[in-house]
Amino acid sequence: MNDWELLDPVSRDQPQTRRERRAAMQERRSRRRRIWLAVIPLLIVAAVLVSTGLAYSKLDSNIERIDLTTALGTERPTAEAEGPLNILVMGSDTRQGLGTREYGVDTAEGGAQSDTNMLVHLSADRKRALVVSIPRDSMVPSPRNCAVLTSRYQDEVIRQWNKNYNQGGPSCVIRTLERNTRVLVDHFVVIDFMGFRRMVDALGGVEVCLPEPVSDRDARIELEAGRQVLSGEEALGYVRMRKSLGDGSDLGRIERQQTFLSSVAQKATSTSLLLRPDRLYSFLDAATESMTTDSELGTAQMARIANSVRSIGLDKVEFVTVPTEEYPEDPNRVQWTAGADDLWEAIRQDRPLNEEPDETPTAPATTSAPATPAEPLTVSPDEISVIIQNAAGVGGLAGQATRALAVQGFVAMTGSGVASDEVSGTVIRFAADKAEAARTVQAAFPNSELVEDEEAGELIVVQMGKGAINPVEVPNRLGFEPLPEMTVSAEHLVPGEPEGGETPTPEITVRSADQDICG
Repeated sequence: MNDWELLDPVSRDQPQTRRERRAAMQERRSRRRRIWLAVIPLLIVAAVLVSTGLAYSKLDSNIERIDLTTALGTERPTAEAEGPLNILVMGSDTRQGLGTREYGVDTAEGGAQSDTNMLVHLSADRKRALVVSIPRDSMVPSPRNCAVLTSRYQDEVIRQWNKNYNQGGPSCVIRTLERNTRVLVDHFVVIDFMGFRRMVDALGGVEVCLPEPVSDRDARIELEAGRQVLSGEEALGYVRMRKSLGDGSDLGRIERQQTFLSSVAQKATSTSLLLRPDRLYSFLDAATESMTTDSELGTAQMARIANSVRSIGLDKVEFVTVPTEEYPEDPNRVQWTAGADDLWEAIRQDRPLNEEPDETPTAPATTSAPATPAEPLTVSPDEISVIIQNAAGVGGLAGQATRALAVQGFVAMTGSGVASDEVSGTVIRFAADKAEAARTVQAAFPNSELVEDEEAGELIVVQMGKGAINPVEVPNRLGFEPLPEMTVSAEHLVPGEPEGGETPTPEITVRSADQDICG
């Protein structure tokens, strides 16, 4: 077999005429040229690996690893789809190693917090990547004591998201995320300040686009409006500052961070990085030297993951933020809305955000009961752990109900919202062995519906949808403190017919990594 046949094994009939032979020769040259152009990046990467045989070992040894096998407990969610990968990326705000007090010192609690939290979801077919930013100020049910692995949902407390890292490190953050979303976390990565700064410098700086000039004394940044390239030190201050740009909120900072990461992705995937082996190695060295991961995520596994997603275009890398609303007890904090459940469900099912579920899950069998118990209640409120979910789209509804139960002795907490079209009125979900406890809770919610649902576990789950009636006193309540004033209501809301007082579910805003940073 000759060279021509090797290049084209399908058609092996030699051209007969001179014109045909000339055309075939040109086609062979063209094919060889295309093949050569296609393998140039591979050869460059291979050259880097060959020329840095010892460097691979150094990169791998740079990474600090933590075995969380026993630190996550046994109550973990199961994957609903096969093949996707979920990696939790946390930015630690420790200042150790910076050699400067420019960004402050360690936190008041005496350690680091994770002010930046992103869940990276890689689809099973590796054709999509979704990066979900979790606001640091989110108030969510969290383990009361992160060191107690046997703690159950009824032991949880409402805690600000970024405090969980300080309470128990990566394992506490992962447990909090998995409990609130039922999304299984496969790997985690922690990057500190020093690593971020050095990675930007290794790229030769990263371009940003400012709508207005910025002057931030704390970050020591003076920047003009428009496009400009930031050094690592400037970039660190840029992605962390809040008050001097935009509305000063954490949500505004998240949007700026997502735009910055889009710019990083555009720069890192450009040929300029591949064509500079020294810069590529510096980037990888900076990334790994300030990186902490789980015991299974080393450079070899990272390389396999990177290889599996090499065909993903930047237009298929999307950034979103967990939908939130104002936290009723503190306007400076936020809580997740019903839209968050839509987001987590899409991740669990490994489907694009704009795609509807393939099928609607079969609802458990339901039984109804009157609001006033026909028989005496047998379980005291202080023996019952209740979580209230807002399915009505009325801001503050779940928090208000939580307080109304708490003053009666219930162990009550506010959970993430539920899609509004799934619940009408009030639905109370409970496991079979919690039937008597569910009756006590039902006494607080007139015209509510009891639903046996083993997924509720040790909790009694109350879902307040459109038409739900605010809680009342139960016959066996504890204490004498009056119920709080009910300032919001879903009682007169009808499914499909929004009325005054309803807060619509926020849209999930998606940004793709290929978007113009000034767009």
